Amino acid sequence: MSTPSVALHAPAGGTTREITLAQAIREALAEEMRRDERVFLLGEDVAEAGTPFKVLSGLVQEFGPQRVVDTPISEAGFVGIAVGAAMTGMRPVVDIMFGDFLTLAMDQIVNQAAKVHYMSGGKLRVPLVIRTTLGATRRSAAQHSQSLHAWFSHIPGLKVALPSTPYDAKGLLKTAIRDDNPVLFFEDKMMYQVKGPVPEEEYTIPFGVADVKRPGQDVTLVATSSMVYVALEAAQLLEQEGIQAEVVDPRTTFPLDVETLVRSARKTGRVVVVDEGHRRYGVTAELAAVIAEEAFYDLEAPVRRVGAMDVPVPFSPVLEDQTVPTPQQVAAVARELCGRG
Repeated sequence: MSTPSVALHAPAGGTTREITLAQAIREALAEEMRRDERVFLLGEDVAEAGTPFKVLSGLVQEFGPQRVVDTPISEAGFVGIAVGAAMTGMRPVVDIMFGDFLTLAMDQIVNQAAKVHYMSGGKLRVPLVIRTTLGATRRSAAQHSQSLHAWFSHIPGLKVALPSTPYDAKGLLKTAIRDDNPVLFFEDKMMYQVKGPVPEEEYTIPFGVADVKRPGQDVTLVATSSMVYVALEAAQLLEQEGIQAEVVDPRTTFPLDVETLVRSARKTGRVVVVDEGHRRYGVTAELAAVIAEEAFYDLEAPVRRVGAMDVPVPFSPVLEDQTVPTPQQVAAVARELCGRG
């Protein structure tokens, strides 16, 4: 994915600066670590290296190796440590270098963190954040390029956030750290250098509140993470043809803001859902089903889906680029829904 060229509206009020998504993440972590001494970071190469994407650079210098902890290469081990630390009152933030590596800690996340509160009759809680990545087109091949957020959205007891802008990233991460439930926080690895307005003042963004990134009345494009920019570019293409597309970013897949999605669908009567996960049994299917169930009688056409191809992500740049949604593909589907295909 190329660097997004679409300008997004600035948050209202206060003093803002243009910073990158990586800087917004780092600011959120530093502010929460200063605010609450129970917050600490752990993961592979999080201290001196600052992660391969340099998102955490400088934090170990401020907070020391006791709170920014380099771990052995054992996701099962350090996620298990984090679950235990959370159960005893700490608020760990775990860095999983690539989202694909979540597979190595599925028992700790799905069978332990997600279920401890329920199985203890509410006596125990797991205030744990797991930061990780998603997204292809980095030429990292099949084991470092998957978008697996649908898996965790499926599990009761877990919350799942997918920020698309620096503003959303900072506000949602601060909310995640303060939440008493385990949160999976997915950051698109191709978006760390994307810039956007972020307030200097303290703020948080509540989970379960979608954001209308662009208003429109002819067709709704529901998009997650980096696909928000794909949808916005598609909307620009459609505007040249007289089609006004509304772009809605759920921001969290669980909890899900059904009301905002349905309201937009009822307004436009046509919906395309765009997500970088595979189409098969994925986020596009769930969001399309929710909208179809709740807005059926207001829809002018079936809800359409645009997702990644159901193939392992290739290493070849030419092939990899073919596997993920593009603005042209999204615009073509929306054009068909509007009877312009």
